[in-house]
Amino acid sequence: MPQFLLTWLISAIALLITAKIVPGLAVASATAVVVGAAVMGLVNAIVKPILVILTLPLTILTLGLFLFVVNAIAFALVGYLTPGFTVGGFVPALIGSIVLSLISGLLNRLLPDENS
Repeated sequence: MPQFLLTWLISAIALLITAKIVPGLAVASATAVVVGAAVMGLVNAIVKPILVILTLPLTILTLGLFLFVVNAIAFALVGYLTPGFTVGGFVPALIGSIVLSLISGLLNRLLPDENS
């Protein structure tokens, strides 16, 4: 299986687990999870770098802690753009982005190394 499809599948599984763990997040169907993973990839590739650059002074002032807020905004944007995936507010988006990062990191460690 191509590496990007496997990464997309891992992201979808991580998003589903996160929605089950964090109160305030809801997923209507498996299709919403798959579409949400794709939208999350697009938001992380396009919108998030712009947000990081625009908020750089505030990020420096807070010693990097404002990046948690940027991640929450990106996560909430995914919920807004994805039908069937709802984010119940800022706090669920903040906690959801942290939990998603942890779960995704753990699942990606299970992937075989691309160079092997």
